[in-house]
Amino acid sequence: MSELEKARLEIDEIDRQIRLLFEKRMDAVSEIAAYKKTHNMCPFDPRREEEVLQKRLGELEKSEYRPYYRNFLKAVMDSSKKYQEALGCTGSTVIKRGVIKNAGDYLNLERKVLIVTDANVPQKYVKTILSQCKEGYVHMTLGTEEGKNLLSVQAILKDLLDKGFTRGDCVVALGGGVIGDLAGFASSIYMRGIELYMVPTTVLSQVDSSVGGKTAVNFEGLKNTVGSFYQSSRVLIDTSLLESLDERQISNGLSEALKMALCLDEELFNVFLNGNVHENMEEIIARSVRLKQDIVLQDEKESGLRKVLNFGHTIGHAIECTKKNLLHGECVALGMRAMVSDDLRPVLDMCLEKLGLPLYCSFDRSAVLEAIRHDKKANESGITTVVVNSLGSFEFVNQSLQEIEKRLQVIEIGAKHE
Repeated sequence: MSELEKARLEIDEIDRQIRLLFEKRMDAVSEIAAYKKTHNMCPFDPRREEEVLQKRLGELEKSEYRPYYRNFLKAVMDSSKKYQEALGCTGSTVIKRGVIKNAGDYLNLERKVLIVTDANVPQKYVKTILSQCKEGYVHMTLGTEEGKNLLSVQAILKDLLDKGFTRGDCVVALGGGVIGDLAGFASSIYMRGIELYMVPTTVLSQVDSSVGGKTAVNFEGLKNTVGSFYQSSRVLIDTSLLESLDERQISNGLSEALKMALCLDEELFNVFLNGNVHENMEEIIARSVRLKQDIVLQDEKESGLRKVLNFGHTIGHAIECTKKNLLHGECVALGMRAMVSDDLRPVLDMCLEKLGLPLYCSFDRSAVLEAIRHDKKANESGITTVVVNSLGSFEFVNQSLQEIEKRLQVIEIGAKHE
């Protein structure tokens, strides 16, 4: 037997022992998940994770193995977190009316806290969280698409640095989707990652953008071209915060929930079609969050399944870049109309009209096509789009720019009625 064969046999035996220990570890993880689920605890505790990593690395006898052992331990921990979530331990997202009044029970605010927010968020919400912080600061920024840029991120980073924030401190994003993107991206790159909490204040951010860990800013006139994947430690969804929103903003956010219903949940779609959305708001938010969490759990970095959440966005984002008078959800509504079957479109239109969302729009076709050309999902043969031909199902279709241009005609027809 050669030396190589002997070494391989030794590795085989070690792998067998690792497998036995892995099963034993996951059995313990199951017990932890059950406890955390019962007590509504977050499956991810970054401070404990780092403490365990440092302790285990300190026990390592051969320092040259240190970076590889760290990667090994991280992979095991990540698997444990995903398993906890698969067992229903999703305490990282709390949906509870009035929860903001007890934010300190769910968020670790006993340290330096930077609350990133904007002028559209009522000051009483800011003060409610600030009053629960041991050492809290407020960073006001522009919570609009115009302010969703690297300069705004730089201002947050400077504030963190000037106030002496360390990796042991945290950021709270209090606002809509733009605030979540700005605070999230800044948190992901400050000292290579500072803890982030999300407290979404709009329907759009509660049903969609606050969950999933995607952060991005606009660059060179194009949406979301610079960003990162960075999971928040906890999301507090308080439906009482929606009381300050007007009908247009509510419909703007519900467009994203309708998107998920069309692709994934026929029963949720029927709530939009036959029910009263205001009376069913908490159910709509909870079901939307659950749908998105399930997808993110399977595909965090958008390498496959998660692309379904881009339904309506290929055309929607392009219109949003060129039509400054339309909100994000309104543009997504138009994008959805263009990407459903002819048979399904009349039913979708009933829901859109019920929500006050647009069916048609006038736009500069060449400018929209140019924006689509730069879509992140573009490849050599075309652009990966999401098409819905029947309720509760979807398919990924690679379409050429010419094929997408034909679909634009669906939402241009009747533009004179805009």
